[in-house]
Formats: sequence, structure tokens, C-alpha cells
Amino acid sequence: MNLMLFVNSTLLGVGLAMDAFSVSIVNAIAEPKMTLIRRSSLAGVYAFFQFIMPMIGWLCVHTIVEYFNTFQKFIPWIALILLLYIGGKMIIEAIRESKEAKDGSCAKKDSCGRFGAGCLGCPDKSSGKKLSFTVLIIQGIATSIDALSVGFTIANYGMLMAFVASLVIATVTFVICMAGLLIGRTAGKSLFNNSLSGRAQIFGGVILILIGAEIFIRGIAS
Repeated sequence: MNLMLFVNSTLLGVGLAMDAFSVSIVNAIAEPKMTLIRRSSLAGVYAFFQFIMPMIGWLCVHTIVEYFNTFQKFIPWIALILLLYIGGKMIIEAIRESKEAKDGSCAKKDSCGRFGAGCLGCPDKSSGKKLSFTVLIIQGIATSIDALSVGFTIANYGMLMAFVASLVIATVTFVICMAGLLIGRTAGKSLFNNSLSGRAQIFGGVILILIGAEIFIRGIAS
């Protein structure tokens, strides 16, 4: 039984982590010089949400199942709206920064001496645009909210078994996201140099929107 619990939870973790894996690649492409500590922190946030969502789902199934069934209908919409917001924000910011760089109207013109042709807005632009904590949390929620439904899958588990299953899912998510961040970091350094950092951000925004659409379509169809 313990072996089957581990195997089933691992398989669940792989399936649930795919959206977070894709977002991890996007984040690392946009910020290719991300340190190991930062990559671990990002993967840890995604893993935390993949742990907490199944547990919340399990608690809901055992307490307010009727209301939870109603809420489930909104899960694809929530994921879509959150990722549309983040992706659209990334694209708009990249376009605005590119425009500012071209016309010399950068908001940091008083503190940055690198203006004119080839200006990238600030001296450390080559490091990529850092993901804010708020956006990271939104990404974590958006990519894990469908894991609430796992509450039904593990509904017959006791609390300890549900905790262990969620922990395994979180561990698998962490490993997969670390791999995604490494892949994105390599791709970001290879495909997008200093002059293409704005395009990398636009590319990342488009991918996030596509991920949101995929979650929405999958949720509606199921």
C-alpha cells in the first residue's frame, strides 16, 4: 500500500507539475543569470503550492464538499485570468521599455548613462527582468489551482496519507521545476543576447498566455 501510495503520488506530481515546469522555463529565459539560490526559491514556491492545494482539496472534500463542487467550475477561469494578466503585463512592459529605449525617454535617464542607440533601459538589463514576489505567488496559484481537484483523488486517504501524498507531489514538482529553470537558463543564454532581452520577455508573455489557455481548455473539456 505504501509503495502504491508513493507511485500514484509521483505520477500525480509529474502530471500536475507540467504547467509549473513550462512557467519555470519562461522565467529562466527572461532571467538567464538567475542564481542557484533564486532558482531553488522559485521551484520551492511552486512546490509549496502543489503541496498545499491537494491538502486544501482533501479538507474541502471532507468538510464542504457541496461548495467545493461549485467552486471547481471556476478553477479553469481563475487560472486563465491570472496567466492572461501576468503574460499580458510582461508583453506590455517589454513593448513600453523597447519604445523608451528607442526614443530616449527611459524613466531612469537621470541615473543611467547608457542612452542613445542600443540603450536597454538600465545597466544590468542583460541580467533579464527579475520576477517580482507578487507575480511569483500569482504564478504559483495559477499553475497549481487545478491540483485542488486532487482532493477527490485522495479523498479515501486518511489525513497522514493525504499529507504524504501531497509532500511527494511537492517534491516531484520541485525537481521538475529545477529542471525547467535549468533548461530555460540555457535557452535564455543561447537564444537571447543583450539586444534581444525585450523579445525574450515578449516570448515569455505569449507562452504564459498559451499555458493559461491550455489549462482553461483542459478544465472545460474534462
